[in-house]
Amino acid sequence: MELRLAVRQRRMSRNFTGRPPDPGVVDAILADALRAPSAGNTQGRDLVVLEGPSETKQFWETTTDAAWRARSGRFAGLSRAPVVVLVFAAPGAYRSRYEEPDKRPTSGVPVEWVVPFWFVDAAFATMTILLRATEEGLGAAFLGNFRGEEVLRVQLGVPGDRRWLGAVLLGEATGPDPPSSSLARGRRPFADSVHRGAW
Repeated sequence: MELRLAVRQRRMSRNFTGRPPDPGVVDAILADALRAPSAGNTQGRDLVVLEGPSETKQFWETTTDAAWRARSGRFAGLSRAPVVVLVFAAPGAYRSRYEEPDKRPTSGVPVEWVVPFWFVDAAFATMTILLRATEEGLGAAFLGNFRGEEVLRVQLGVPGDRRWLGAVLLGEATGPDPPSSSLARGRRPFADSVHRGAW
């Protein structure tokens, strides 16, 4: 599939069959995600891959509560995703990298992280996963980090200096998969979003 098609066809899948994807396909997607742009070639992003119900159950129990699971019309479909990829960033790796001679500011003043590159790089890797999943014909969805980061980190043995960006669900999509209510907002017109020369 051409990149342009993958970009246009990509959507968040919220209902999965539970059928595991080919492990080789998952590994190829993850390998490509690790080739996403990385500031200073720091590569300060890590992927924790949970596969199968016994592993993914831990994710759901940590990041949701019983009340949400009971009232959510989408939990059953989401929780059948056979692969959950947790994307972590390493802020310290970037701070260290930007103290190295080729990145250290000539002013001698430490870098002020107005934009935290570690989250940018983790987001680049995440988008690569979403696009590659589309290319491979898999369903995928990104779920933001709203709760459970510290507990999940401890349960999975993730080093304490890592920050969790969110999770990508992967698997075979199925219906019904009603579109998100957010789609009713529509897309901003091109001319309202692209500003040439000045605002």
